[in-house]
Order: sequence, then C-alpha cells, then structure tokens
Amino acid sequence: MLVNLNHLFKQHNNYAIAGFNVYGYEDAVSVIKAAENLKEPVILMVNRDAENHIPLDIIGPMLISLAKKASVAVSVHLDHSICMKSIELAIQVGFSSVMFDGSQLSKEENIGLTRKVIALAHPHDVSVEAEIGSVGYSDPAVKAKWIYTEPEEALEFYQATGVDCLAVAVGTVHRMTAQTANIQFDRLKRIHEMVKVPLVIHGSTGVPDEDLKKLSASGVSKINIGTSLRMAFGKTLRQAMEDQPDEFDRIKLFQLPMQEVQRAAEQKMQAIRP
Repeated sequence: MLVNLNHLFKQHNNYAIAGFNVYGYEDAVSVIKAAENLKEPVILMVNRDAENHIPLDIIGPMLISLAKKASVAVSVHLDHSICMKSIELAIQVGFSSVMFDGSQLSKEENIGLTRKVIALAHPHDVSVEAEIGSVGYSDPAVKAKWIYTEPEEALEFYQATGVDCLAVAVGTVHRMTAQTANIQFDRLKRIHEMVKVPLVIHGSTGVPDEDLKKLSASGVSKINIGTSLRMAFGKTLRQAMEDQPDEFDRIKLFQLPMQEVQRAAEQKMQAIRP
C-alpha cells in the first residue's frame, strides 16, 4: 500500500520507521520482502546517486508499483534533493514524499525554498521533509558542511515552514561503514521537547544497534539507512563472482546478494524496535 510519511507517522507512532536507500529493483523488492516478513511499514528512498543512475520517471513508477502491491504500508521518498525540477518531477510521477535538502544554504534560503516545496507538494498529498543543521559525510570527496542542529533554530525553522518532518544533526555521519557514531542524546532530547514534529536521523548505518533502539525511543520517527544495504549487496556479489568465475548470468549472480539485502534490512528493522 502506497502512503505518504504523514500517514505512516500517524499509524505507527510507537517507534521509528526505517527508510532505506535503494538503487533498483533488486534491493527495493528485497526491502519490501523484509518489511512484509516483519509486518512493518517501510520507506523506499531514492537519493541523488540513484537518480543519476536511473531517471526519476523510470525508477519512480517501478517503486510505486512495488509499494502499491505490498501487503504493508510503503512510502516512496525522494531523498536529499536540492533541485526543484527533480522535486516537481517526483511529484508528477507519483512519489508520496520528497525531501528538500537546504542544509548547505543559509537559514533564510533554506526556509524560503522549503516553503516553495511545501506549496508544490501538499496539494498532491505529498509529504515534505527538510533538514536544519547539516549531517556530514565520511567520504572526503563530498564537500558538505557538518553542523549540529541547535534546538532553537529547529523550532524557528519548523514555525516558519510547517514542514511534515525534520532531519536533524546530532552526531551521525553519512556513508559510515563502522558503527562508531557518537549520538548527542541530550541535544536530541532538547530538540524533541521544543519541536513537536516528527524527527529524522540520517546516516544511521554508523549507529550502534543499541543506540538505534534508543533513538527510536527518543522521539525519532524516521531512521535513514543506506550504506549497510550497499555493503551487503556489494560484498555478497563479489563473493558470488569469486565462487562462480564461469557464471555470467547476472540474474543468477544477484540471488544471494538480494537475500543478504533482505536479511540486512530485517536486522535493522528489528534493531529499531524498542
């Protein structure tokens, strides 16, 4: 069942919902199978790398079709978009949620453009996520500021925009491969107490499992995970190719990686449960 984030948050408010970056059919269907096995809602997310690999008007309808056929609630979400044309196209093809990432802009620019995105999205029942503060990247090739979210700025941003959910920077880092993130739970608590809006944590592959549970119990409504699934698929594919050097049929080679992605997604969803 395809739904937007607002529907997910209203129907599932006892702990956070996992959002997984997916890059095509293989990982998307594996994530949905994981969600169906656990009877959990889930969010399929398309980031800029995925959009550059598969245009939104191609990957979008595929993910939307998978979501509609799923036995659990699924949101199809455009993640970290900085392009108004991409956001407009995502809304046009049927994404149920979009994120405008103005975290690298001034506060005033971020507020202004987020309001424009909301004006575009809400008439189509599309939910909107934004970011205040900035979650950095472990990859030095990505030139992005890393700025912790201040509770007062989060409140000001929410009051100025009325955004549906708000990504905050409290210690996570995008593309971490080890679970070594140091979460500032006191900062998160202050934000949650001041800002009555669903909160989102990005870069959660680097969060220890015990802290995923703590995040889920600390007012976080959406936890984004991407790198762990990419590692599961890539490492298993490499091993499959080494074990079967004469195999050239990618459908056969993809079977074990898809199973491993499903297992990894189930493990993360179970870790989020309190």
